[in-house]
Amino acid sequence: MLKRTLLSAAALLVLALPAQAQQKVKIGYVNTFSGPTAMIGEDERWGFELALDHIGRKMGGLDVEVVFADDQMKPDVGKQVTEKLIQSDKVHFLTGYNWSNVLLASLKPAVDSQTFLISGNAGPSPIAGELCSPWFFSASWQNDQTAMAMGEAMNKKGIKKLFVLAPNYAAGKDMASGVKRTFKGEIVGEEYTRWPDHVDFSAEFSKVRAANPDAVWMFYPGAPGIQFFLQYNQSGLKGKVPLYSIYALEALTLPHIGEAAIGFQSPQTWVPDLDNAMNKKFVADFRKRHNRYPTYYSAQAYDSVFLIKSAVDAVKGDLTKKDAMRDAMRKADFDTTRGRLKYGNNHFFIQNFYLQEVIKDGEGNIRMKLLETIYKDHQDPHHDKCPMKW
Repeated sequence: MLKRTLLSAAALLVLALPAQAQQKVKIGYVNTFSGPTAMIGEDERWGFELALDHIGRKMGGLDVEVVFADDQMKPDVGKQVTEKLIQSDKVHFLTGYNWSNVLLASLKPAVDSQTFLISGNAGPSPIAGELCSPWFFSASWQNDQTAMAMGEAMNKKGIKKLFVLAPNYAAGKDMASGVKRTFKGEIVGEEYTRWPDHVDFSAEFSKVRAANPDAVWMFYPGAPGIQFFLQYNQSGLKGKVPLYSIYALEALTLPHIGEAAIGFQSPQTWVPDLDNAMNKKFVADFRKRHNRYPTYYSAQAYDSVFLIKSAVDAVKGDLTKKDAMRDAMRKADFDTTRGRLKYGNNHFFIQNFYLQEVIKDGEGNIRMKLLETIYKDHQDPHHDKCPMKW
């Protein structure tokens, strides 16, 4: 009898505990973990996991649980796993989302269920504009911006005729639109190729020769970017037609391209040698754990943890207070690897864009080095189409 009474009392005690004391912060992490671009998804996961370790895997006094899902780089699969994370796993936050077409397909389930979605990389223009939502935040940038910065850099170099190459999907079109938005010269050729299985660029290089541009601009992240650089060097174009790129040169691709990448320049919001305390700790600990430099992918994934943490901390773990969590994220009152940032009305960061160059440092590492600031406190060009005001 006494045993039964004690068990009943214990059960009542558990029921009496605050709901949040029995709860975890559940985060659904959607990215590509299979196929030719899996290395990017893994790199982002490493940055995300490192940040969780740095905060003791707790937010607002609650333990953090992460459910990883592979989108296979397919929009329909991304939508399916997003719906599962919401409906079956009951996650409080969604993040990851490397590819714009996957993110666009996955946005509606998040918005309809009022689940916060934090993009760790993709920044398609519709979500910055007419599809902006109180349930979406970016931890990266809007697609056009980095390309716009590259256009400005090429103007300074006196380039007058440009050939544009990009994959034929949402981000490729945004990137090309961005560079054309700021480049003041003439676009003498444009080619949009299949994605991601187009890795033989010989036909495109023939068109470049025929157009005789002053420079080539391209956007091919991951494995296709590696092939592009290697084939460009072998084609005889290197040294004759300067090549400028975005998102193709980073710590994942540089070991495969090697010294052939030295001297190439590209813009980005994050560079390994940014001089702030959080970035120094992030870079040092990432290198210690993985024996290489991190990428901007892993830096953004790292920052996304602190964005989510700012929301959960603000409500002391009461995850029912969604309006208060949104208000906290809008303040961006937390450190990032890029320093302190602020949000525009569409929940995309207003931030700096830097020109970086591939170098070989004193330790023999081929890595990116900060050269100069192209844009300071830059806001994306689509924010005025977003109806949100706060």
